[in-house]
Amino acid sequence: LQAAGVHTTAVGDVADVFSMQGLDDAVRTGNNAEGAAAITRWLCAGAGGLLFANLNDFDSKFGHRNDPEGYARALAEFDGYLPAMLDALGDDGLLVLTADHGTDPTTPGTDHTRERVPLLAIGAGARAVDLGTRDTFADLGATICDLCGAQAPAAGTSFAGELFGGARA
Repeated sequence: LQAAGVHTTAVGDVADVFSMQGLDDAVRTGNNAEGAAAITRWLCAGAGGLLFANLNDFDSKFGHRNDPEGYARALAEFDGYLPAMLDALGDDGLLVLTADHGTDPTTPGTDHTRERVPLLAIGAGARAVDLGTRDTFADLGATICDLCGAQAPAAGTSFAGELFGGARA
């Protein structure tokens, strides 16, 4: 994305996970609420580019701690931020919500669980379509590259056409 001139910003611990590789700037946050607020501020600023955020409380505080009630409260809290985020997307923004792995808080043990992760994409002009079960998580990266006019990695298949009827570079 950077090679294509797309500004990249990280929220949460993304900058640490990727050692700032591929990122132009970062906002470190201490919890989901700070992360959701940072996402909303970035969207409202309308600078454009890619914002990659990790709301780690879902995983570390609730999934690994087998706390489904806390997980439910955290989801409800995040839901409260969605209207402002969606309002700030504008005519060409896309919000993608997903996870990097499962951590079912109702499964015995504290390890990552093996269920598939959800992927929800919403934005102006995006069609309501079932993207099905994807072959690889790399499809999201290919889609982002497609939409940003960047060279996609070898792995993954863009689903931009399914969402928008073609790329929106």
